Parts: sequence; structure tokens; C-alpha cells
Amino acid sequence: MHVAFVHRRGFGQFAALAADLVRSGNSVSLITETVDQKIPSVRVIRHRAEPGPRASAAIARHMAVPDHHTRIGHRVAETLDAMTRQDMTPDIVVGHIGWGSMMFVKDALPHVPALGYCEFFYRSHGADIGFAADDQPDLEERKRLRLRNVAQLLSLESMDGGISPTEWQKSLYPADTRERIAVCHEGIDTALFRPNPAASVRLPDGRVLKANDPPVVTFVARDLEPYRGFPQALQAAAQIVRKRPDTIFVFVGGEGTSYGPPPPGGGSWKSHLLASVDVPADNIIFPGVVPHHILRQLFQVSAAHVYMTYPFVLSWSVLEAMACGALIIGSDTPPVREVIRTGHNGILVPFFDADALAEAVLGALSNPQASISMRAAARRTVERRFRLEDCLLRQRELMAAMTGRSAA
Repeated sequence: MHVAFVHRRGFGQFAALAADLVRSGNSVSLITETVDQKIPSVRVIRHRAEPGPRASAAIARHMAVPDHHTRIGHRVAETLDAMTRQDMTPDIVVGHIGWGSMMFVKDALPHVPALGYCEFFYRSHGADIGFAADDQPDLEERKRLRLRNVAQLLSLESMDGGISPTEWQKSLYPADTRERIAVCHEGIDTALFRPNPAASVRLPDGRVLKANDPPVVTFVARDLEPYRGFPQALQAAAQIVRKRPDTIFVFVGGEGTSYGPPPPGGGSWKSHLLASVDVPADNIIFPGVVPHHILRQLFQVSAAHVYMTYPFVLSWSVLEAMACGALIIGSDTPPVREVIRTGHNGILVPFFDADALAEAVLGALSNPQASISMRAAARRTVERRFRLEDCLLRQRELMAAMTGRSAA
């Protein structure tokens, strides 16, 4: 079977599935603007990258993003049409619907099944927008958000089916589309991400961290910013170090802004917040973005792993940490509540309450034996609901139901 993946930034969420399909002898193509990694035997077809949203007198208010998405959709459709003329028609197209890439797939290939990846449907209430008390959307923002969904709505209308990684993310989509969206995560490699009491991590300054020697608290985000609770985590770290000066905090992430606005005056949220928080340099480490194997080792030596997020996309990192048997202290927000239940497989605290976060971490540090059952339950949660092999099988079954052909 020939499977064509469509994603602007390389394989993205489809990397494990693409590699699995190749191993099974299937033909795999990737239609993309840029390549994030190489997978042997995958045919990569790059289309021209469209310039970002451009406001102009010719484009009505708030239409810059829909215009950008439409241009991306045109590029993908042209690529699929060219593939057909070269006798490379895929048996199924699987793609991310968020950027317009899938808008015209069914126009280019009317008889080829299309499976859309449904990651996040924007809303002016009930999700990330309006979550913070000082971030209440006005009329202009609500109109902008509605238009931001144009590409997704047009794609969903023509898709043969959709797939969403969590129940909560699926619930954001319009009610009349949900019956065609299956829930299936990309999967976590539980053979790779597993507990390892002997794990250690060497820091850039030469120090080596081991489990509870000294106690290590980890925090991971693509970028250190408010959407992922960095301000509260940093404030909690300052409180914890005053009471437990042996504690080491490791904040993994970049210094850009992936979601939400930049800090007042520009620059990074890290620099902005460190100017007002007193945490001794020996107790706080900012390694930036680290290789995946270093991230795994950090999870394995963590006395606690802090995962905070707005009501937004659930990060892979929290599931990988759970698979490593880390004690998760997370935000009591919908995406986290879907996987963590306080006292069972982790601890939840109010998102904006740095004091409660500090108290929960201090409790975990003072009595590590009490968290043993929660750590084990966290790993069982991932094994039961997010194990890579099971997720890949589910994805294959969805494709087989659409094509009438097995991808085995």
C-alpha cells in the first residue's frame, strides 16, 4: 500500500507510523515544506514554502491566516496532482488539517481516502483563550479565532475520517464532526521510556545527577513560557529551595515563544522572570533543548516532574515521564485530568497557584516512599492507553477500514 503523509514541518506526529509502515514493506511518501528527520526508504516530496500570513489592503481584516492556509493547500494539491500524472497516486492520504495542507486533497484525489489529524480546534472560551483572568477575548479576537478554523472546517467536510490524540482534544471540535473523529494517540515507546534506578545525567558543568542524590525536580516544555506554567514553576522553585536547599531544578526548553504573547518589553520569558525571582544559580539549571536520550535520563532521575499547561495540546513529554515512572505533579486542567488522577498516578494542583505547587513538591521530597505506588500507576496508565505498539495497530486499523486494504 502507498501511504502519503502531509505535514508542513516534516513527519511530526506521523514519524513512528511512517517508520512502522516502511518496516512492513509499504510505500511511504511525505509531502512537506521542510524535513525534521530522515526515515530510510521514505520518498520526501517538498513543495514550495509559502510566506507567512501577510496583512495588506487587498486582504480583509483577519483574513491573512485563512489566505496563508489556502495558499498552502494549493501547493499540496498541486503536488498530489503531479504525483498522479507520474503514476504515483497514493492509496490513502494522512495529514495534519491545522495549516490548510489538507483543504484540497479530495479535490485533487476524489477517490482516494483521506484521514485528517485533528490536533486542536480554536475556541474563544473553554480552552486556552480566556483561561487567564486577564486574557478575555474581545469581539475582534473572537472573530479572528473563528476564521482561524476555516481550513480545519473545510478539510473536515471532505475528509473520510479524522484522528485526534486525546478525548479532550477531540471534544473541542464541532459536535457534528466528532462522530467521524477517532481517538488514538501517536504512542509512547514504553520499552525505551522506562524506569531505570541506575540512571544518571551529566550536566554541562560536570556535575552528575542521580536519583535522590541530590533530589532533582524536572520541568520540560518546547519553550519556557506562561502557556506551559513556567512562571508558577519558577516561583515554586524559589520557595522550595529556601526550605530544601539541596534540591536541583532542571528547566528544559527553549527561550522562544511558541504560544501566546512575548513578555512585556520583548526578549524571553526566562530572562523576564528571572529578574524578579531569587533562585541560587547552583540550584537551577537551564540546559536549553536537550537530546531525547538526555530527556529520558532526566525523567528517570526525577524526584518529581512538574507538568503545567493551559487547556491546550497535551505534550508527549508528560506521557514519556510517566512511562519512566516519574512522579507527575501537574496542573488541574482538562488535558492533564484526562491522564492524571490525584493520589492514584500523580498529583494535580491549580494552574495559577505557585504556593500549592511548591507544597506538593515539598511533600513529595519529604516522603519519597509515599509516591512509589503513584509512580507505578503512572507507568501502567501509559502501558494501558498509550503504548506505541497498540497505537500503531489502531492507526493501521483505521487506514485499513478506509482503504479496504491491510497495511501489514
